[in-house]
Amino acid sequence: MRFRYVASDPNGRLMEGYVEAKSPAEVLEWMGGQNWKPISLKAIRQTETQKFFGGLQQGGITIADQVFLTKYLALMLKVGTDLFKAIDILVEDFDKPAVKSFLMEVRDALSKGQPFYTSFSRYPKYFSPVFINMVKAGESSGNLEKVFGDLSTSLQKQQEIRDKIRAALIYPVILLIMASVILLVMVTFILPRIASTFLSSGINPPVFTKIVFGVGLFIGGNIAIILPLIIAAAIGLWMFFRTAGGRKFLDQTLSRTPVIRDVVEKMALQRFSATLASLLRSGLPILDALGITAGASGSTEMEAALNRIAKEGVAKGLTIGDSFRRETVFPRVVVNLITISEKAGHMENILDTLSDFYAAEIDSSIKILMSFLEPALLLIMGIMVGGIALSIIVPIYQLTAQY
Repeated sequence: MRFRYVASDPNGRLMEGYVEAKSPAEVLEWMGGQNWKPISLKAIRQTETQKFFGGLQQGGITIADQVFLTKYLALMLKVGTDLFKAIDILVEDFDKPAVKSFLMEVRDALSKGQPFYTSFSRYPKYFSPVFINMVKAGESSGNLEKVFGDLSTSLQKQQEIRDKIRAALIYPVILLIMASVILLVMVTFILPRIASTFLSSGINPPVFTKIVFGVGLFIGGNIAIILPLIIAAAIGLWMFFRTAGGRKFLDQTLSRTPVIRDVVEKMALQRFSATLASLLRSGLPILDALGITAGASGSTEMEAALNRIAKEGVAKGLTIGDSFRRETVFPRVVVNLITISEKAGHMENILDTLSDFYAAEIDSSIKILMSFLEPALLLIMGIMVGGIALSIIVPIYQLTAQY
Protein backbone atom coordinates (compact mmCIF):
# COMPACT_ATOMS: atom_id res chain seq x y z
CA MET A 1 0.00 0.00 0.00
CA ARG A 2 1.27 3.50 -0.81
CA PHE A 3 1.23 6.40 1.66
CA ARG A 4 1.92 10.07 1.21
CA TYR A 5 3.68 11.61 4.21
CA VAL A 6 4.74 15.04 5.43
CA ALA A 7 7.25 15.15 8.30
CA SER A 8 9.94 17.38 9.78
CA ASP A 9 13.55 16.35 10.39
CA PRO A 10 15.54 17.25 13.55
CA ASN A 11 16.54 20.57 11.90
CA GLY A 12 12.91 21.52 11.31
CA ARG A 13 13.08 20.98 7.54
CA LEU A 14 9.90 19.65 5.95
CA MET A 15 10.17 16.24 4.31
CA GLU A 16 7.44 14.93 2.01
CA GLY A 17 7.05 12.02 -0.36
CA TYR A 18 5.63 8.55 -0.89
CA VAL A 19 6.43 5.26 0.78
CA GLU A 20 5.24 1.67 0.33
CA ALA A 21 4.14 0.00 3.55
CA LYS A 22 1.64 -2.53 4.85
CA SER A 23 0.06 -0.17 7.39
CA PRO A 24 0.28 3.38 8.80
CA ALA A 25 2.03 1.97 11.88
CA GLU A 26 4.86 0.69 9.68
CA VAL A 27 5.26 4.15 8.12
CA LEU A 28 5.35 5.81 11.55
CA GLU A 29 7.95 3.29 12.72
CA TRP A 30 10.06 4.05 9.65
CA MET A 31 9.77 7.81 10.31
CA GLY A 32 10.89 7.23 13.89
CA GLY A 33 13.95 5.43 12.60
CA GLN A 34 14.78 8.55 10.56
CA ASN A 35 14.25 10.82 13.60
CA TRP A 36 11.43 12.55 11.74
CA LYS A 37 8.39 14.03 13.41
CA PRO A 38 5.19 13.06 11.51
CA ILE A 39 2.93 15.93 10.44
CA SER A 40 0.60 14.27 7.94
CA LEU A 41 0.07 10.72 6.71
CA LYS A 42 -2.45 9.67 4.10
CA ALA A 43 -3.13 6.41 2.26
CA ILE A 44 -3.13 7.00 -1.49
CA ARG A 45 -5.37 5.14 -3.90
CA GLN A 46 -3.99 4.24 -7.32
CA THR A 47 -5.90 6.98 -9.14
CA GLU A 48 -4.80 9.54 -6.56
CA THR A 49 -1.21 8.38 -6.87
CA GLN A 50 -1.32 8.91 -10.61
CA LYS A 51 -2.71 12.39 -10.01
CA PHE A 52 0.08 13.25 -7.56
CA PHE A 53 2.70 11.85 -9.88
CA GLY A 54 1.66 14.43 -12.46
CA GLY A 55 1.04 11.79 -15.04
CA LEU A 56 4.31 9.87 -15.24
CA GLN A 57 2.45 7.71 -17.71
CA GLN A 58 0.90 10.69 -19.52
CA GLY A 59 3.42 13.55 -19.29
CA GLY A 60 6.55 11.54 -18.81
CA ILE A 61 10.20 12.42 -18.35
CA THR A 62 11.59 13.76 -21.59
CA ILE A 63 15.17 13.65 -22.89
CA ALA A 64 15.43 17.37 -22.06
CA ASP A 65 14.52 16.54 -18.43
CA GLN A 66 17.13 13.78 -18.38
CA VAL A 67 19.80 16.12 -19.79
CA PHE A 68 19.06 18.66 -17.03
CA LEU A 69 19.05 16.00 -14.31
CA THR A 70 22.33 14.39 -15.35
CA LYS A 71 24.08 17.73 -15.97
CA TYR A 72 22.91 19.09 -12.61
CA LEU A 73 23.87 15.95 -10.68
CA ALA A 74 27.31 15.85 -12.34
CA LEU A 75 27.89 19.49 -11.35
CA MET A 76 26.65 19.05 -7.77
CA LEU A 77 28.76 15.93 -7.21
CA LYS A 78 31.78 17.69 -8.73
CA VAL A 79 31.61 20.54 -6.18
CA GLY A 80 31.36 18.04 -3.33
CA THR A 81 27.62 17.96 -2.61
CA ASP A 82 26.44 14.56 -1.37
CA LEU A 83 23.90 12.69 -3.50
CA PHE A 84 21.00 12.95 -1.04
CA LYS A 85 21.48 16.72 -0.70
CA ALA A 86 21.69 17.10 -4.51
CA ILE A 87 18.40 15.23 -4.95
CA ASP A 88 16.85 17.30 -2.18
CA ILE A 89 17.79 20.55 -3.96
CA LEU A 90 16.44 19.21 -7.25
CA VAL A 91 13.10 18.42 -5.60
CA GLU A 92 12.84 22.05 -4.55
CA ASP A 93 13.93 23.43 -7.93
CA PHE A 94 11.89 21.29 -10.34
CA ASP A 95 8.37 22.49 -11.17
CA LYS A 96 7.35 19.69 -13.55
CA PRO A 97 5.12 17.33 -11.52
CA ALA A 98 6.33 14.13 -13.20
CA VAL A 99 10.01 14.85 -12.53
CA LYS A 100 9.39 16.26 -9.06
CA SER A 101 7.46 13.15 -8.03
CA PHE A 102 10.13 10.87 -9.47
CA LEU A 103 12.84 12.72 -7.52
CA MET A 104 10.81 12.39 -4.33
CA GLU A 105 10.67 8.65 -4.95
CA VAL A 106 14.44 8.62 -5.48
CA ARG A 107 14.92 10.47 -2.21
CA ASP A 108 12.67 8.00 -0.39
CA ALA A 109 14.62 5.06 -1.85
CA LEU A 110 17.96 6.58 -0.81
CA SER A 111 16.67 7.23 2.71
CA LYS A 112 15.80 3.52 2.95
CA GLY A 113 19.31 2.55 1.87
CA GLN A 114 18.29 1.24 -1.54
CA PRO A 115 20.80 1.42 -4.43
CA PHE A 116 20.51 4.62 -6.44
CA TYR A 117 20.02 2.90 -9.81
CA THR A 118 16.94 0.95 -8.66
CA SER A 119 14.77 4.08 -8.80
CA PHE A 120 15.61 4.50 -12.49
CA SER A 121 15.07 0.82 -13.23
CA ARG A 122 11.42 1.12 -12.08
CA TYR A 123 10.73 3.35 -15.11
CA PRO A 124 12.17 1.56 -18.16
CA LYS A 125 9.76 3.52 -20.34
CA TYR A 126 11.77 6.69 -19.66
CA PHE A 127 15.25 5.47 -18.71
CA SER A 128 16.96 3.16 -21.17
CA PRO A 129 18.98 0.06 -20.15
CA VAL A 130 22.08 2.05 -21.13
CA PHE A 131 21.17 4.81 -18.66
CA ILE A 132 20.34 2.38 -15.85
CA ASN A 133 23.46 0.24 -16.28
CA MET A 134 25.76 3.26 -16.49
CA VAL A 135 24.33 4.60 -13.22
CA LYS A 136 24.69 1.14 -11.68
CA ALA A 137 28.32 0.85 -12.82
CA GLY A 138 29.11 4.39 -11.66
CA GLU A 139 27.53 3.73 -8.27
CA SER A 140 29.54 0.51 -7.85
CA SER A 141 32.83 2.16 -8.82
CA GLY A 142 32.18 5.40 -6.93
CA ASN A 143 32.41 7.36 -10.17
CA LEU A 144 28.89 8.77 -10.46
CA GLU A 145 30.13 12.28 -11.22
CA LYS A 146 31.89 11.16 -14.42
CA VAL A 147 29.02 8.85 -15.39
CA PHE A 148 26.47 11.65 -15.10
CA GLY A 149 28.73 13.91 -17.14
CA ASP A 150 28.97 11.28 -19.89
CA LEU A 151 25.22 10.67 -19.76
CA SER A 152 24.53 14.38 -20.07
CA THR A 153 26.78 14.67 -23.14
CA SER A 154 25.36 11.53 -24.75
CA LEU A 155 21.73 12.52 -24.14
CA GLN A 156 22.40 16.03 -25.45
CA LYS A 157 23.80 14.62 -28.71
CA GLN A 158 20.81 12.30 -28.98
CA GLN A 159 18.43 15.21 -28.46
CA GLU A 160 20.25 17.32 -31.07
CA ILE A 161 19.97 14.56 -33.68
CA ARG A 162 16.26 14.08 -32.94
CA ASP A 163 15.65 17.83 -33.14
CA LYS A 164 17.42 18.02 -36.51
CA ILE A 165 15.35 15.14 -37.90
CA ARG A 166 12.12 16.59 -36.49
CA ALA A 167 12.88 20.06 -37.89
CA ALA A 168 13.75 18.60 -41.29
CA LEU A 169 10.50 16.63 -41.43
CA ILE A 170 8.16 19.48 -40.45
CA TYR A 171 7.79 20.92 -43.95
CA PRO A 172 7.35 17.57 -45.78
CA VAL A 173 4.80 16.40 -43.18
CA ILE A 174 2.79 19.64 -43.45
CA LEU A 175 2.95 19.36 -47.24
CA LEU A 176 1.76 15.74 -47.12
CA ILE A 177 -1.11 16.57 -44.75
CA MET A 178 -2.24 19.50 -46.88
CA ALA A 179 -2.08 17.41 -50.05
CA SER A 180 -4.12 14.65 -48.40
CA VAL A 181 -6.76 17.12 -47.14
CA ILE A 182 -7.05 18.84 -50.54
CA LEU A 183 -7.29 15.50 -52.32
CA LEU A 184 -9.88 14.18 -49.86
CA VAL A 185 -12.06 17.31 -50.20
CA MET A 186 -11.85 17.24 -54.00
CA VAL A 187 -12.58 13.52 -54.29
CA THR A 188 -15.31 13.48 -51.63
CA PHE A 189 -17.27 16.66 -52.31
CA ILE A 190 -16.24 18.42 -55.52
CA LEU A 191 -15.48 15.59 -57.97
CA PRO A 192 -18.70 13.55 -57.45
CA ARG A 193 -20.91 16.60 -58.19
CA ILE A 194 -18.95 17.52 -61.31
CA ALA A 195 -18.90 13.87 -62.42
CA SER A 196 -22.68 13.51 -61.99
CA THR A 197 -23.28 16.70 -64.00
CA PHE A 198 -21.11 15.65 -66.94
CA LEU A 199 -22.14 11.99 -67.03
CA SER A 200 -25.83 12.97 -67.05
CA SER A 201 -25.32 15.49 -69.88
CA GLY A 202 -24.73 12.78 -72.48
CA ILE A 203 -21.08 13.73 -73.13
CA ASN A 204 -18.71 10.84 -73.79
CA PRO A 205 -15.51 11.87 -71.94
CA PRO A 206 -12.09 10.20 -72.43
CA VAL A 207 -11.27 6.93 -70.64
CA PHE A 208 -8.96 8.73 -68.22
CA THR A 209 -11.76 11.11 -67.20
CA LYS A 210 -14.20 8.20 -66.77
CA ILE A 211 -11.74 6.45 -64.44
CA VAL A 212 -11.22 9.59 -62.32
CA PHE A 213 -14.99 10.27 -62.21
CA GLY A 214 -15.67 6.64 -61.29
CA VAL A 215 -13.18 6.75 -58.41
CA GLY A 216 -14.65 10.08 -57.22
CA LEU A 217 -18.21 8.76 -57.29
CA PHE A 218 -17.22 5.58 -55.48
CA ILE A 219 -15.30 7.38 -52.72
CA GLY A 220 -17.96 10.09 -52.37
CA GLY A 221 -20.71 7.49 -52.03
CA ASN A 222 -18.82 5.32 -49.53
CA ILE A 223 -16.87 7.90 -47.54
CA ALA A 224 -18.58 6.84 -44.29
CA ILE A 225 -17.05 3.37 -44.72
CA ILE A 226 -13.75 4.28 -46.39
CA LEU A 227 -12.65 6.96 -43.87
CA PRO A 228 -12.96 4.69 -40.77
CA LEU A 229 -11.18 1.93 -42.69
CA ILE A 230 -8.27 4.29 -43.47
CA ILE A 231 -8.06 5.37 -39.82
CA ALA A 232 -8.23 1.73 -38.64
CA ALA A 233 -5.52 0.74 -41.14
CA ALA A 234 -3.27 3.59 -39.93
CA ILE A 235 -3.73 2.52 -36.28
CA GLY A 236 -3.13 -1.13 -37.22
CA LEU A 237 0.09 -0.27 -39.04
CA TRP A 238 1.27 1.85 -36.11
CA MET A 239 0.65 -1.05 -33.68
CA PHE A 240 2.29 -3.53 -36.07
CA PHE A 241 5.46 -1.44 -36.34
CA ARG A 242 5.72 -1.39 -32.53
CA THR A 243 6.07 -5.19 -32.45
CA ALA A 244 9.39 -7.00 -32.95
CA GLY A 245 8.25 -8.39 -36.31
CA GLY A 246 7.00 -4.98 -37.41
CA ARG A 247 10.26 -3.27 -36.46
CA LYS A 248 12.22 -5.92 -38.34
CA PHE A 249 10.04 -5.46 -41.43
CA LEU A 250 10.41 -1.66 -41.20
CA ASP A 251 14.19 -1.94 -40.78
CA GLN A 252 14.44 -4.21 -43.82
CA THR A 253 12.23 -1.89 -45.88
CA LEU A 254 14.17 1.24 -44.94
CA SER A 255 17.51 -0.50 -45.46
CA ARG A 256 16.49 -1.21 -49.07
CA THR A 257 15.09 2.25 -49.80
CA PRO A 258 17.52 4.53 -51.66
CA VAL A 259 18.60 7.73 -49.87
CA ILE A 260 16.73 6.76 -46.65
CA ARG A 261 18.95 3.67 -46.29
CA ASP A 262 22.03 5.88 -45.93
CA VAL A 263 20.49 7.92 -43.07
CA VAL A 264 19.25 4.82 -41.21
CA GLU A 265 22.65 3.09 -41.39
CA LYS A 266 24.51 6.15 -40.14
CA MET A 267 22.05 6.63 -37.26
CA ALA A 268 22.53 3.02 -36.16
CA LEU A 269 26.35 3.38 -36.33
CA GLN A 270 26.22 6.64 -34.36
CA ARG A 271 24.07 5.06 -31.62
CA PHE A 272 26.34 2.00 -31.53
CA SER A 273 29.58 3.98 -31.15
CA ALA A 274 28.17 6.51 -28.65
CA THR A 275 26.50 3.84 -26.49
CA LEU A 276 29.46 1.44 -26.40
CA ALA A 277 31.88 4.28 -25.61
CA SER A 278 29.74 5.47 -22.67
CA LEU A 279 29.30 1.96 -21.26
CA LEU A 280 33.01 1.12 -21.49
CA ARG A 281 33.96 4.43 -19.88
CA SER A 282 31.58 3.76 -16.98
CA GLY A 283 33.48 0.54 -16.25
CA LEU A 284 31.00 -2.04 -17.53
CA PRO A 285 32.52 -5.37 -18.68
CA ILE A 286 32.84 -5.71 -22.46
CA LEU A 287 30.33 -8.58 -22.76
CA ASP A 288 27.67 -6.68 -20.81
CA ALA A 289 28.44 -3.50 -22.76
CA LEU A 290 28.04 -5.29 -26.11
CA GLY A 291 24.75 -6.87 -25.02
CA ILE A 292 23.26 -3.56 -23.88
CA THR A 293 24.56 -1.75 -26.98
CA ALA A 294 22.89 -4.38 -29.18
CA GLY A 295 19.48 -3.49 -27.80
CA ALA A 296 20.13 0.24 -28.08
CA SER A 297 21.38 0.26 -31.68
CA GLY A 298 17.89 0.54 -33.19
CA SER A 299 18.77 -1.85 -36.03
CA THR A 300 17.74 -5.51 -35.99
CA GLU A 301 20.70 -6.48 -38.20
CA MET A 302 23.21 -4.66 -36.00
CA GLU A 303 21.58 -6.07 -32.84
CA ALA A 304 21.99 -9.62 -34.15
CA ALA A 305 25.58 -8.90 -35.19
CA LEU A 306 26.54 -7.45 -31.79
CA ASN A 307 24.97 -10.41 -29.98
CA ARG A 308 27.01 -12.78 -32.18
CA ILE A 309 30.15 -10.76 -31.49
CA ALA A 310 29.54 -11.04 -27.73
CA LYS A 311 28.41 -14.69 -27.54
CA GLU A 312 30.23 -16.36 -30.43
CA GLY A 313 33.32 -14.17 -30.52
CA VAL A 314 34.52 -12.41 -27.38
CA ALA A 315 32.97 -14.95 -24.98
CA LYS A 316 34.89 -17.74 -26.77
CA GLY A 317 38.27 -16.04 -26.55
CA LEU A 318 38.44 -14.06 -29.79
CA THR A 319 39.69 -10.48 -29.70
CA ILE A 320 37.13 -7.71 -30.13
CA GLY A 321 38.67 -6.74 -33.47
CA ASP A 322 38.56 -10.31 -34.83
CA SER A 323 34.96 -10.69 -33.64
CA PHE A 324 33.92 -7.50 -35.44
CA ARG A 325 35.81 -8.53 -38.57
CA ARG A 326 33.49 -11.52 -38.99
CA GLU A 327 30.43 -9.27 -39.34
CA THR A 328 29.58 -7.52 -42.61
CA VAL A 329 27.13 -5.04 -41.07
CA PHE A 330 29.96 -2.76 -39.90
CA PRO A 331 32.01 -0.72 -42.42
CA ARG A 332 35.65 -1.75 -42.77
CA VAL A 333 36.84 1.59 -41.43
CA VAL A 334 34.90 1.03 -38.19
CA VAL A 335 36.27 -2.50 -37.80
CA ASN A 336 39.85 -1.35 -38.45
CA LEU A 337 39.60 1.51 -35.97
CA ILE A 338 38.16 -0.79 -33.29
CA THR A 339 40.98 -3.29 -33.90
CA ILE A 340 43.67 -0.59 -33.64
CA SER A 341 42.12 1.03 -30.57
CA GLU A 342 41.80 -2.34 -28.82
CA LYS A 343 45.54 -2.88 -29.16
CA ALA A 344 46.28 0.69 -28.07
CA GLY A 345 43.89 0.43 -25.08
CA HIS A 346 41.75 3.51 -25.74
CA MET A 347 38.71 2.09 -27.54
CA GLU A 348 36.22 4.47 -25.93
CA ASN A 349 38.11 7.51 -27.33
CA ILE A 350 38.00 6.11 -30.88
CA LEU A 351 34.31 5.26 -30.46
CA ASP A 352 33.63 8.84 -29.33
CA THR A 353 35.36 10.10 -32.47
CA LEU A 354 33.27 7.75 -34.60
CA SER A 355 30.11 8.96 -32.85
CA ASP A 356 30.95 12.61 -33.65
CA PHE A 357 31.84 11.69 -37.23
CA TYR A 358 28.56 9.88 -37.86
CA ALA A 359 26.55 12.65 -36.14
CA ALA A 360 27.97 15.08 -38.71
CA GLU A 361 27.30 12.58 -41.51
CA ILE A 362 23.68 12.21 -40.35
CA ASP A 363 23.21 15.98 -40.57
CA SER A 364 24.59 15.99 -44.11
CA SER A 365 22.50 12.97 -45.17
CA ILE A 366 19.30 14.52 -43.77
CA LYS A 367 19.89 17.64 -45.88
CA ILE A 368 20.36 15.47 -48.97
CA LEU A 369 17.22 13.47 -48.13
CA MET A 370 15.14 16.63 -47.67
CA SER A 371 16.44 18.12 -50.94
CA PHE A 372 15.10 14.98 -52.64
CA LEU A 373 11.91 14.49 -50.61
CA GLU A 374 10.44 18.01 -50.82
CA PRO A 375 10.41 18.28 -54.64
CA ALA A 376 9.24 14.66 -54.89
CA LEU A 377 6.23 15.43 -52.67
CA LEU A 378 5.49 18.61 -54.62
CA LEU A 379 5.68 16.64 -57.88
CA ILE A 380 3.33 13.91 -56.60
CA MET A 381 0.90 16.53 -55.27
CA GLY A 382 1.03 18.37 -58.59
CA ILE A 383 0.41 15.18 -60.58
CA MET A 384 -2.62 14.22 -58.45
CA VAL A 385 -4.23 17.65 -58.44
CA GLY A 386 -3.29 18.24 -62.09
CA GLY A 387 -4.76 14.87 -63.09
CA ILE A 388 -8.06 15.67 -61.41
CA ALA A 389 -8.08 19.14 -62.95
CA LEU A 390 -7.34 17.71 -66.40
CA SER A 391 -10.14 15.16 -66.08
CA ILE A 392 -12.53 18.07 -65.44
CA ILE A 393 -11.14 20.45 -68.08
CA VAL A 394 -11.39 17.95 -70.97
CA PRO A 395 -15.20 17.43 -70.63
CA ILE A 396 -15.66 21.19 -70.21
CA TYR A 397 -13.75 21.72 -73.45
CA GLN A 398 -15.92 19.03 -75.17
CA LEU A 399 -19.07 20.70 -73.84
CA THR A 400 -18.10 24.17 -75.07
CA ALA A 401 -17.04 22.74 -78.44
CA GLN A 402 -20.64 21.56 -79.03
CA TYR A 403 -21.93 25.12 -78.91
